[in-house]
Amino acid sequence: MTLSADDAPAVALIVNGAPVRLSGDPTRPLLAVLREELGLTGSRFGCGQEQCGACMVLIDGEPAYSCSREIGSLAGRSVVTIEGLGSGRGLHPLQQALLDEQAGQCGYCLSGIMISGAALLARNPSPTRPEILDALDRHLCRCGVHNRVVRAVQRAGAVLAANAAAGAGA
Repeated sequence: MTLSADDAPAVALIVNGAPVRLSGDPTRPLLAVLREELGLTGSRFGCGQEQCGACMVLIDGEPAYSCSREIGSLAGRSVVTIEGLGSGRGLHPLQQALLDEQAGQCGYCLSGIMISGAALLARNPSPTRPEILDALDRHLCRCGVHNRVVRAVQRAGAVLAANAAAGAGA
């Protein structure tokens, strides 16, 4: 017996800190669900083949392509989109650093870049330039703002490191 999409069990997950229950076809791409059903349009459709990084989100704290990830594989997992990156606390330090460095041109790739950069900074608030380049290697940007983006990640890392030092001294 084959289950139809209507018979498929609902998928419960956490999106930007809020519980979400999704019914319907479990093979739908996460990106489509985020944009079309949840109204979270910050993650973008670029290539649909895990080649550009425009669709990147955090799944359980790790950067992942949302264009190819089926929602049925996400039961019980936590998804953070660009909209949830700094939610409740204002901008994430990387979001502010990208503004400060004027690192946006067309902006199409930036949501994915911020997701991967934030994941790197969560693991290592003081990354080297080669570590930053490696973390952002999966992202395709045609505008030529790479040096500004790297400076922004370094700037955000300095803010995070200073915040951590201030918290440790308290």
